Amino acid sequence: MGLNAQFVEFASHGFACQKCHLCLAQFRISDVVREPTLMRSLFRFAIAGLIVGFVWQSTWAQDLAPRAYLITPIHSNAITMAYGFYSGNLDLGNVPITDATARASVPVISYFHSMNFFGRTSSFVAYLPYGVGNFEGKVFNSETNAYRSGLLDSVYRFSVNLNGGPAMTVRDFQKWRQKTIVGVSLRVVAPTGQYDPTKLINWGNNRWGFKPELGLSRRWGHWVVDAYGGAWLYTTNPEFFSKNQFNPGVSKQTQAPIGAFEGHLSYDVKPRLWASFDGNFWFGGTTSLNGVENPSSTLRSSRVGGTVSFPVTKHQSIKLSYSNGTYVKYGGDFQNVSVGWQYSWLGRPK
Repeated sequence: MGLNAQFVEFASHGFACQKCHLCLAQFRISDVVREPTLMRSLFRFAIAGLIVGFVWQSTWAQDLAPRAYLITPIHSNAITMAYGFYSGNLDLGNVPITDATARASVPVISYFHSMNFFGRTSSFVAYLPYGVGNFEGKVFNSETNAYRSGLLDSVYRFSVNLNGGPAMTVRDFQKWRQKTIVGVSLRVVAPTGQYDPTKLINWGNNRWGFKPELGLSRRWGHWVVDAYGGAWLYTTNPEFFSKNQFNPGVSKQTQAPIGAFEGHLSYDVKPRLWASFDGNFWFGGTTSLNGVENPSSTLRSSRVGGTVSFPVTKHQSIKLSYSNGTYVKYGGDFQNVSVGWQYSWLGRPK
């Protein structure tokens, strides 16, 4: 979740419990009302933080990924260029901000490679995203807006099929028919995005994220059912909004694990042409600043959507997807439309 919780923690400690170690925590609401400039600054802190947070959340933390444990011949490769558009409302928690909305674009480039891992099919994927966001809202009826653009943290995923997915050449793969597949994966978010500890709003999270996951895939004829379960684990951000005029010292931000479940029901129309119904649910992720917990940042949300993938040529395909929030407790209640172009080929990297 990352920045999705940062301002609410920062602001709710300031407005509600007065325990925040930042200087802005000493302001009373009456002081803020009398200072339009401060109100606009607080809005930009809040909205920009939430938009970055929900973009990161939807793109990496709580994405909908049908057929994530798909079996391919060893030495399969694919480059994907995708574009996602996010639009919706923001729930900022215990903060005096209303009518908060956001629109964001996230282009992503990724590389996929499959390999033989001790006789089992495995794969590695690397993602590099970029985010552009526009957001607006009201702080005590004062309207304003904000804009952000920059690199998000890079993401890496390694998966291996433990049952039902032996490593296969192209010839063996042509004879193979899927039944039940059980796999595990580890997703890693590296702190490579843009980050400045003196600023409250950053595209990077300045911490590592890890998601171990167990996946199950079962085929019945043209139908495929996928189910995944995992948890996001985060390291500490050692310099959260630190070494500046508001906080000359160093503040540390931590976040509790986030449990995540995901399910998909898909249908093969013909080879490489399929459609799926997707859904997920996640919970947890309460944040703390210098050891002070913010209960209002606890997550409990779900999304549903659909995906269609179809071939264009022998090596190219297009994937379209749409999703929307069904239940959102804190964070972004948004719609997402994405399109991806993929070029795939067989052969060892040279």
